[in-house]
Amino acid sequence: MGTDTVRATPPADESAAERRREQRGWYVYDWACSVYSTSVLTVFLGPYLTEIAKSAADGDGYVHPLGIPISAGSFFAYAVSASVIVSVLVMPVAGAAADRTGRKKPLLAVAAYLGAAATAGMFFLDGERYLLGGFLLIVANASLAVSMVLYNAYLPQIAPPQERDAVSSRGWAFGYAAGALVLVANLVLFLAHDTFGVSESTAVRICLASAGVWWGAFTLVPLRRLRDRKVPPSPGSARGWRQLASTVRDMRRHPHTLSFLLAYLVYNDGVQTVISQASVYGSEELGLDQSTLIVAVLLVQVLAVAGALAMGRLARTYGAKRTILGSLVAWTVTIGAGFFLPAGAPVWFFVLAAGIGLVLGGSQALSRSLFSHLVPAGKEAEYFSAYEISDRGMAWLGPLIFGLTYQLTGSYRDAIVSLVAFFVIGFVLLARVPVGRAIRDAGNPVPDRI
Repeated sequence: MGTDTVRATPPADESAAERRREQRGWYVYDWACSVYSTSVLTVFLGPYLTEIAKSAADGDGYVHPLGIPISAGSFFAYAVSASVIVSVLVMPVAGAAADRTGRKKPLLAVAAYLGAAATAGMFFLDGERYLLGGFLLIVANASLAVSMVLYNAYLPQIAPPQERDAVSSRGWAFGYAAGALVLVANLVLFLAHDTFGVSESTAVRICLASAGVWWGAFTLVPLRRLRDRKVPPSPGSARGWRQLASTVRDMRRHPHTLSFLLAYLVYNDGVQTVISQASVYGSEELGLDQSTLIVAVLLVQVLAVAGALAMGRLARTYGAKRTILGSLVAWTVTIGAGFFLPAGAPVWFFVLAAGIGLVLGGSQALSRSLFSHLVPAGKEAEYFSAYEISDRGMAWLGPLIFGLTYQLTGSYRDAIVSLVAFFVIGFVLLARVPVGRAIRDAGNPVPDRI
């Protein structure tokens, strides 16, 4: 069990101006890293890496990494699953180090710049280098996961309970705004690549690499604004997986927190799989070109900004739990409708994108802020490490099921509809969590609306 003695709320003598300054710096990390999630993971890398894998495939359409036969059309989904497994192995070590030293910021810097470097290295993906693409994807995704453990652990320290829904929602809104801005630039380069004197594949590689440059450049802002809080030295504290096991044992005293993590683990796996596989579904099953996919994801980004802020306001009226439950109903309807989309019809794909955008940011932001109320004082990094493992921990299962379904049926429609189960099960599990009691059991004040 960690011995971090940082309180779960900002110190009473900390001025509002200092707190606002730190919050603004915190927002900028979402602005920095979300471009990777949008431009790389959601738009360009899936279709591009799939094409590279197909160019390296044998006559039966299989590639053979480590001698294992894999359908080239499933390689990207399997690589995402592998990156999640690596993330789960590394995140407890980062969380333990943050608890033990109280120095989240240097660890955040290492994770962010390792991920940014791997992303910038995607410029060199061409020909049949599908293995290089898989490796860089694994490094970048794992680095992003570790950085988010440390980033999220700042939330209870920079925002009192009554501010967290709004602060968390603004962070997500910043991220989606950055994604939309960069996607506009990507769209201009991609559509006018001949004007710029580059091939289409070179334009894609520039878009991939520029996300890494953006990530690294804007990370400088939170590294200047965020402050580490001192903790007493604790040489005997647990490390790595031992700390995670200790955290889980400690959570047994907070069973409702564990119940929330289980619900989040399930429904968030559906969210993450939709994010990573939607462009593959659009290009391979619906026959949409890259420019259509970019416009669709741009629509998601713009509406996600409004959706995150609007759901933050709804949470003030109806409570975070009810608002999240409503978003899961919307997710279920939207993804179920995706099964019936006609091929070669961009308008209906845009309608699907609009539905996703309106619920995407809010469901993630409110889940983060709701969990921050369930964290006992002094255990922020420790518990947020477990949260991020819930974020990533079963997120390998969705892409794996997606990839296996395609490999077995040859249909991306069957693959996409299989994701509905994650939202239905997640809804049932979350509905059973008594969040007010969970907050009291964690020793935290219960907001008027939760």
